[in-house]
Amino acid sequence: MQMLRVQDLVAGNGKAPLLSGLARPAPAAPAAPVGGWGKRTLDLGLVLLGLLLLWPLILGLVVLLKLTDPGPVLYGHRRVGFGGREFRCWKFRTMVVDGDAVLERHLQENPADAAIWKEQRKLVNDPRVTPLGAVLRKLSLDELPQLLNVLKGEMSLVGPRPVVQAELDHYGPSARHYLAARPGLTGLWQISGRSDTTYAERVRLDRFYVMSWNLWRDLRIVFLTIPAVALSRGAH
Repeated sequence: MQMLRVQDLVAGNGKAPLLSGLARPAPAAPAAPVGGWGKRTLDLGLVLLGLLLLWPLILGLVVLLKLTDPGPVLYGHRRVGFGGREFRCWKFRTMVVDGDAVLERHLQENPADAAIWKEQRKLVNDPRVTPLGAVLRKLSLDELPQLLNVLKGEMSLVGPRPVVQAELDHYGPSARHYLAARPGLTGLWQISGRSDTTYAERVRLDRFYVMSWNLWRDLRIVFLTIPAVALSRGAH
């Protein structure tokens, strides 16, 4: 299957809007997330099936992480969910324990990386990532604990990429679309190149997904995620 491109999904002239420097929006939250109970039922069914099939892999990763690093296995980071509610988004820990201090020191010593971080919130060679963590991130295995977030109703299998408040502040008018849905374990961004896309394109993909949601597209994204992850498309 071919990787989807942003221009295949989003109508327009292909130019990304200027997103930075906008004031924090305060849109009213809808009564229910995009997709309603139909989407929630699909989430629960597929997650329970996934846990049944993947528990040996998850257990093996827990053991491997404990053998290679004395720190905690899981890392929970605050993310913005449906309606602006914050939740703890779980991942297998792929970074050193003092990651925030390591990143701050690295950005102070490397102005070029600081500029990239300010624009994209990602680094190709992140100094915080452990050797095992780099492998887990490349294969997206670090995100398996987010199945628990889906079970709890904090996330969906498919949806916008979960972001922190500092990122949402740069979404401008598109923030209301992000807040109308549960963030997703996968989504259009993951099957459209991931880190190979610009930040503005990621925002446009999230907006397009929310505005044009349907159950069949969710199923299609789930199945397209499998080859995208297996081939590490756009993974840094």
